Amino acid sequence: MQPDRGTADLVGGTVMSALITLIRTEAVRFARDKQALILMFIFPLVFIIIFGFLMKGSSTPRLGVVVAGSAAPTVQAVLAPMSDLHVIDYPNRSALIHAVEKGQADFGLYLDGDVLHFVYNPTQVQNNPQFMQIAAGITTQYNLARQRVTPIVRAEKVVVGKNPGGWLNLVVPGIIAFSILTAGLTGISGHLTMMKERRLLDRFVATPMRPTMLLVAIGAVRAVMAYIASLITLITAIGLLHLHFAVNWWQFTVFVLAATVGSMALGTIIALFVRRPASAGNIANILAMVMMFFSGVYFPVELMPGYLRTLAMFLPLTYMVNGMQVVTGVSAMGAARFWTITAALFGTGAILFPVLAHYVVQPERR
Repeated sequence: MQPDRGTADLVGGTVMSALITLIRTEAVRFARDKQALILMFIFPLVFIIIFGFLMKGSSTPRLGVVVAGSAAPTVQAVLAPMSDLHVIDYPNRSALIHAVEKGQADFGLYLDGDVLHFVYNPTQVQNNPQFMQIAAGITTQYNLARQRVTPIVRAEKVVVGKNPGGWLNLVVPGIIAFSILTAGLTGISGHLTMMKERRLLDRFVATPMRPTMLLVAIGAVRAVMAYIASLITLITAIGLLHLHFAVNWWQFTVFVLAATVGSMALGTIIALFVRRPASAGNIANILAMVMMFFSGVYFPVELMPGYLRTLAMFLPLTYMVNGMQVVTGVSAMGAARFWTITAALFGTGAILFPVLAHYVVQPERR
């Protein structure tokens, strides 16, 4: 016997009311979960502030110079057009060496007759290759000027695609993507295993609501919180570090939602095999940290060895970082590829939630 239309409407209204009540309950639980709040709201802000103040203002190399004698005008003429180099004059060689040792200058240059000598601090392991490259360019220009020879071929930099504006502009979207992944993995796996441990799932199974509704309620709350946290992180980077982002807000909203749903699906897989919240949190943190180092959050994938680039292709965070960089306007990507990534992230959750809910949301074995 088929139910009449009024009965179907009543059932539908009851299910919707129950879902709304469930979402409210999950929102209260989330507000009381200090770990989830820290991971989603505080963690990305701390990273951005630390990296921002460490890297901001240190992008222009400081060159200490001591130039005197007949070749001094030639050196000064070579250094004058270099606007991306901060030149600091010192009275003598001892003062220059002391400045490089104390970090007051990144590297140094002094003239011995008509020969250039460069001074480096061996503790600047990461930056010395860049300084040596600059020194090689200065030496080449100096030799050409001394010989009064005009370069036959001039190199001119041409930027193709979008200009990210700097290293920090690329890192901020990566941090947002990583915080979404971490919140999805640890939040869902830890939350579901906590409900298992406290036998809250036993009570839910006793209700007429479908198991999928619990995951939908958790996902709805996490998606809204992830979007708010992403906005706060982005606004902080713009206001505090004076970074510029050309955000496509429509794509930003859709992609944050898709990335959150995809991350929560991965967290649900962890909850399927783990019973203890502490164990679920440890596994989720390990997976998140591994993906962070190999997905281009802090280190560009292009600079990694070939086998690590291959590994990055199989990590979800790689595509989350790439997509977040696109929607914030710091990199370019074809529309077809972007929407394929977005659909894949959202589709992962849409497919796995109904399947996993049947196995995760069930009475705990005694």
